[in-house]
Amino acid sequence: MNFSTRLFPLATLAALILGLAGCASSGPDSASARPVLYPNATLSRVGDAQGRMEVNACLSRAQASGLNPSQNTNEVGRRAGEGAAVAGVASVVGALITGRGSEGVLRAGAAGAAVGGSAGAVSGAFHNDRPNGVYRSFVQRCLSEKGFDVIGWN
Repeated sequence: MNFSTRLFPLATLAALILGLAGCASSGPDSASARPVLYPNATLSRVGDAQGRMEVNACLSRAQASGLNPSQNTNEVGRRAGEGAAVAGVASVVGALITGRGSEGVLRAGAAGAAVGGSAGAVSGAFHNDRPNGVYRSFVQRCLSEKGFDVIGWN
């Protein structure tokens, strides 16, 4: 089994883990959270369906104003790069210490970079879904002006 044949299953596994990490990014502290309305007089008067429509309208208005629900960080790419660099260098140093030839050093460095990059990308995926505070403040103010009270995000 050559080097590229062994690398393919690792890349496939990394892609699968990265996809699962994206699915795990939900809840009140994620960018995909939605405002929760307190059942005040306005919500009681208009009903839940109209309340959801007003929430959707405020979410759309925030995005139309140029705001994004998530902070645009490049956490996945940054952590993948860090992981690839650290693991690649560590693998090369390990290969040099054990006295491998130049081809062995290059293979060890490439394998280390692939594993480190995959691990870094997975780590970045778990840290990339941060809510944008300005976006949330905009939506909460929009709803407040319509008479709704936001008690949290879920």
